[in-house]
Amino acid sequence: MKRLMASGIALSALFLGVPAGSAANQEPLAKLAVARGRAPRQMEKLGRGLVAIHQGDGKVYLGWRLLGTDPDNVAFNVYRVTGSGAALKLNQQVLTRSTSFTDLHASLEQPSAYFVRPVLNGREQTASAPFKLPAQAPARPYLSIPLKTPAGYAPNDASVGDLDGDGEYEIVLHQAGRGRDNAQNGMTDPPILEAYKLDGTFLWRIHLGKNIREGAHYTQFMVYDLDGDGKAEVACKTADGTVDGKGKVIGDAQANYVNPATGRILDGPEFLTIFNGATGAELVTANYIPPRGKVSDWGDNYGNRVDRFLACIAYLDGRRPSLVMCRGYYTRAVLAAWNWRAGKLSRGWTFDSDDGTPGNSAYRGQGNHNLSVGDVDGDGKDEIIYGACAIDHDGKGLYATGLGHGDAMHLSDMDPDRPGLEVFQSHEKPSAIAGSEFRDAKTGRLIWGKPSQGDVGRALAADIDPRHKGYECWVAGGTRGLFNCQGELISSTPPRSCNFAVWWDGDLLRELLNRNTISKWDWENSSETVLLTAEGCSSINGSKATPVLCADILGDWREEVIWRTVDNQELRIYTTTLPTEHRLYTLMHDPQYRLSVAWQNVVYNQPTQPGFYLGEGMKAPPHPNITTRK
Repeated sequence: MKRLMASGIALSALFLGVPAGSAANQEPLAKLAVARGRAPRQMEKLGRGLVAIHQGDGKVYLGWRLLGTDPDNVAFNVYRVTGSGAALKLNQQVLTRSTSFTDLHASLEQPSAYFVRPVLNGREQTASAPFKLPAQAPARPYLSIPLKTPAGYAPNDASVGDLDGDGEYEIVLHQAGRGRDNAQNGMTDPPILEAYKLDGTFLWRIHLGKNIREGAHYTQFMVYDLDGDGKAEVACKTADGTVDGKGKVIGDAQANYVNPATGRILDGPEFLTIFNGATGAELVTANYIPPRGKVSDWGDNYGNRVDRFLACIAYLDGRRPSLVMCRGYYTRAVLAAWNWRAGKLSRGWTFDSDDGTPGNSAYRGQGNHNLSVGDVDGDGKDEIIYGACAIDHDGKGLYATGLGHGDAMHLSDMDPDRPGLEVFQSHEKPSAIAGSEFRDAKTGRLIWGKPSQGDVGRALAADIDPRHKGYECWVAGGTRGLFNCQGELISSTPPRSCNFAVWWDGDLLRELLNRNTISKWDWENSSETVLLTAEGCSSINGSKATPVLCADILGDWREEVIWRTVDNQELRIYTTTLPTEHRLYTLMHDPQYRLSVAWQNVVYNQPTQPGFYLGEGMKAPPHPNITTRK
């Protein structure tokens, strides 16, 4: 088999941040944003995210962030500090070609630490926070986080945010006990949220209580800095008996609305709570919008469709993040926008497919088991792709395709040769036109579709074949084959995996993430080559086989994968140790990508997607129009 790593030497010149080519590509975009009067988006002030991985034989791999706010000409020096306290510079020339480095002569017989210093115009800048390695550090490609998993529970979805304002991410983890799908009767265990630092420090536990049912569709938790104070909050649906991270009970501690015959919770008040990310303490609680009202108004009389919840973060004003909490998608669909600012929670708009507003009824039944967020119409403000429809930043309907509910959906610049963003989505109902479809994200216009005879349960879009510019698309349960972004069949044998994707190795293509493995697509032989198997780890969410989280939380622009161990007592954060010649700013400073990390835990998890084309033949990504000032 020929080497699967696409040539990176020539392409890497696009991403170095130092030659004229980079500035020539990026500067006009920055000027265009200013010319249109767009204010920068308020985003996280991140540190360098340095990570050091012992590879064995005295080799230590290092990776760190290029920030979206860094000047084009920034370079780096790498240092190692050993027991004597002396700092040894490891690179002979300043590093400009990537934000990774391998120390080939590490001594691990005593504790050591690494740090990097940015270099601007020949002068070193402030050092990064150090990454410390203990003496005799084990050779393994992951960081270990021991958990305090309650008996009978298992780690489920996670999200990340800078909870304490130190410039690095913490993990908010959903610990799930006995759960039930909405379609099933039966008792469940109360959901639990926990927070951990990356060094394993346990921060807090929020016990959502018996009046919140456990299952994929009930608790969508958002972790984001909503008020711009430099520290992320945590927001989710709560109820009487929820206990915050300080032990305070929300509402009536004695209330019990669980139906003893069915296990369902179809009575009692419903709340939305914003929690302090550093402590887990309740900051504010309001009534959940939309309320359940009459159960049968949502499509059945036993409580399946009424308890279908989604959530996301969106920059609805183009500058500051808003929280959007949602209910329903099979029939009635309601979205409510909230703002948490200056210690006050206020509600913005509410979109309701069934409130009688002219045109809104077209949005009924168009929602997915997931959603996405991005500026699809180019006005600097975010829209919400709610399955087969889109809601504009002002809470008004942008379009509805009428193709109906689906299980999987992706939003990005998947065809870099056409303007704007595209959506690739699967649908549940049989269709001679579009069981899966590729559409214009701004207008909803169908670009191409593939027929289906039944429910198309999975769909994935990623650039995995360098011979075809743009993303490749494939599905499970519909028209078989691997298609390019023009809808042309390029292989009758698609990847077996149709769950998740990850940027892992050194080229610009994406890899396949399924269960506890990462694989490379061999485009010449239409087969998969395993790059990594996370021994002792397990995926979550049953047949969805997703990780706890996949996101760019450490090191360079490539993504980390968090898996649980099979005994449920540990999270392992796997990070690549493969070299790369490509230098991109951290994907967490691309607004659309960062928002996709926030919604990844929502119902049927989908992989992250940036707001620009990231793949073979890409142009230099535009500088993000962001600010990290508090």
